Amino acid sequence: MTEKEQFLGALQKELPTTLKVLKAYPAAKADLKPHAKCKSAKELAWIFVTEQKASEQALDGGIEFGKMPKAPATLADVISSYEQSSKVFMERVKKTPEAELNKTVKFFVAPKQMGDLRKMDVLWYMLMDSVHHRGQFSVYLRMADGKVPSIYGPSADEPWS
Repeated sequence: MTEKEQFLGALQKELPTTLKVLKAYPAAKADLKPHAKCKSAKELAWIFVTEQKASEQALDGGIEFGKMPKAPATLADVISSYEQSSKVFMERVKKTPEAELNKTVKFFVAPKQMGDLRKMDVLWYMLMDSVHHRGQFSVYLRMADGKVPSIYGPSADEPWS
């Protein structure tokens, strides 16, 4: 199995799980902000879309965080955008040749420091960061009195037994 096939397999598992967590969030509480330094739930949800866009930019040869699309007005629109961008991103990776994934792109390697990373490494980084943010979002979901679905195993709201 190639690294690209491994990545696509992981992506196929993680994208629907993230969508399930996003859809479980009560839309009326999209402005929930657990702390002054935290993003609102809607802002945190938008990170999933921007990370896919950054990954696509990496495939194009350079990430420009200043050129990310603005978040839509509602959480429902954020979720819809994520659903669509996930399909586009999956297809984009499928169509990208292995040789292209091994080329480098500038990416953060330390605070305020850029370095050359393989595009495939950037894609893995973004996927793992998305998983991290999904964990954050599941805490917001619990705080908003939503039901936390099973992610990698049972949850208090979705037990397996």
